[in-house]
Amino acid sequence: MTPSTNTGPIRTERHDDVLVIISNNPPVNALGAAVRQGLEAAIKDGVNDDSITAMVIRCDGRTFFAGADITEFGKEMVEPGLPTVVDMIEASSKPVVAAIHGTALGGGCEVTLGCHYRVAVPSAKIGTPEVKLGLLPGAGGTQRIPRIAGVKLALEMTAKGDPISAKKALDAGLIDKIGGEDSLEADAVAFAREIASKRPLPRASEKTARADPDAVAAFKKENARRFRNFDAPAANIACVEKAADGSSFEEGIAFERQEFMKLMMGVQSAAQRHIFFAERQAAKIDDVPADTKLREIKRVGVIGAGTMGGGISMNFLSAGIPVTIVEMQQDALDRGTGVVRKNYEATAAKGRMKPQQVEQAMGALKPTLDFADLAECDLIIEAVYETMEVKKEIFTKLDAIAKPGAILASNTSYLDIDAIAACTKRPQDVVGMHFFSPANVMKLLEVVRGDKTADDVLATVMALAKKIKKVAVVAGVTYGFIGNRMLMPRQVEATKLLLEGASPEQIDKVHVAFGMPMGPFQMSDLAGVDIGWHRDPSRIENIRDALAAENRWGQKTKAGFYDYDEKRTPSNSARVTEIIDDFRKKSGVTPREISDEEIVVRTLYTMVNEGALILEEGKAQRASDVDVVWIYGYGWPVYRGGPMFWAQSEGLAKVVAGLEKYGFTVAKSLKDAAVSGVRLK
Repeated sequence: MTPSTNTGPIRTERHDDVLVIISNNPPVNALGAAVRQGLEAAIKDGVNDDSITAMVIRCDGRTFFAGADITEFGKEMVEPGLPTVVDMIEASSKPVVAAIHGTALGGGCEVTLGCHYRVAVPSAKIGTPEVKLGLLPGAGGTQRIPRIAGVKLALEMTAKGDPISAKKALDAGLIDKIGGEDSLEADAVAFAREIASKRPLPRASEKTARADPDAVAAFKKENARRFRNFDAPAANIACVEKAADGSSFEEGIAFERQEFMKLMMGVQSAAQRHIFFAERQAAKIDDVPADTKLREIKRVGVIGAGTMGGGISMNFLSAGIPVTIVEMQQDALDRGTGVVRKNYEATAAKGRMKPQQVEQAMGALKPTLDFADLAECDLIIEAVYETMEVKKEIFTKLDAIAKPGAILASNTSYLDIDAIAACTKRPQDVVGMHFFSPANVMKLLEVVRGDKTADDVLATVMALAKKIKKVAVVAGVTYGFIGNRMLMPRQVEATKLLLEGASPEQIDKVHVAFGMPMGPFQMSDLAGVDIGWHRDPSRIENIRDALAAENRWGQKTKAGFYDYDEKRTPSNSARVTEIIDDFRKKSGVTPREISDEEIVVRTLYTMVNEGALILEEGKAQRASDVDVVWIYGYGWPVYRGGPMFWAQSEGLAKVVAGLEKYGFTVAKSLKDAAVSGVRLK
């Protein structure tokens, strides 16, 4: 091997007649301008050097090129663009081999597609996740994948965006050889020598993709629900179809570029890119130094083995952190740990865990009836009834037995963390950790910062959230924090609209058409109409009371705002219509026709207004944090970017006018932003 030649983040090394082109652009070898320029120069050098017979492209660090440089998003493109680089690689008169490790994603995958051959380590993954940002692979990915590996795999990779394993890629012809985990460069160089004299060079652009209309139709049908209302999957599918309809490669590339620009300029991609950056921004605590020393968390305690407590425990067990779980009664403890095991075994049955991993997780779970066993824990999370008296009692007991420096957390979804902390002599160690149900599935974690919560406690919990694969957002102490506080005006207005003349079905349909997974009354039936009910059938103060008094508690009783069959399929209920009509008469309300537009204003604009108030009060760090809460905690459609982003794209002046039309008091910050034209922050 001869000494290397450097061009910025790209260097080259000669292995006799093979030129190895190496990227060193940590942390993920993003394909920024300097990398693209270096690749272009290195390929030219290799082509023009008569002593070189083949080239290998590889990356230093933990991964092959893992995609575009996100810092370049929204900026003017610096030449050469990635399509130019990929085309240059493919046009090389000498074979170019991609040596893949880690994850070759997005533009990284497209670089491999421009190469004539591909060698990967067994653990490598290859994919085009651009659809998750509302885009498509813009450097020929939609045209080269179907030509190399067929339409079916191209649809999976581009329209769904999930990476595939090296084994699957090998079977599909997307890579040519599996190399050793510790010998990738040597294996790729040896392979390059083997094929150095083979001609013609296999160029994806010169291959033909066979049309497969049945596969396309089946794929669309299978994913109809997943793709509902999204623009990008349809554009990816159309591009793949174009590759197989007899069009030339050049025609396919032109179509891909046209569709890419449509998506890039559209509001959906802007929304999805907003959330991509917002999620990363949410992890930052504005007034806590990034280098704050964290507390060590070796064991976690969970109080309560119910649905929530069990789900919370699974997060830590899955991350390799031992858990002590406490209950008051043996049967409740057995039932809770049994559900945890059942959940893990179901995951294993789907092939997502190995049986030994199930046993390893269960082996790290210590079930106990002895509250004092929590003394060994570094973090203790209370997950019991949403009653302040019960929580105060628990934290008083915790204060007496928890080790010094242990973090004491409440999973409360509404209650005052400061009032809970005041029951202890260590309020600086108390924090809110609001998991969303089911806690082992939902990604959001609201981390509630009390007035006296220590900086290192907050920083530790935020770092721990990342370890257990949660998206964490810091919230201040306010009733319902960020998400549930914004949910309240929606529920209040939905109930008022019901009284005034709308039906549950109309209100829910508006929300589902908007992109929500369900409407407010469908959600009530799922959660339980009786939640928060005073349990006195003779006391009917609202429509919800009237339903609960007749044992219409939702899906669990097969009757709520809707009737349900054995499969929990909803249907409109004549009895609910009677109950609503009766309550209107008793309330002296004459029903009127209510437009869908009014429902949007009164149930969705009011949420935006509440979000603005939360920001004004300093209970959220930034508007994008509010969006993250609603995307990951409540199923807000990602293509709308969260409530605050959506309001901005709707036009703040329109939102303010709508709120004022129906008599709402508009948050000052919302009004000011509408007048000045600045973004909500």
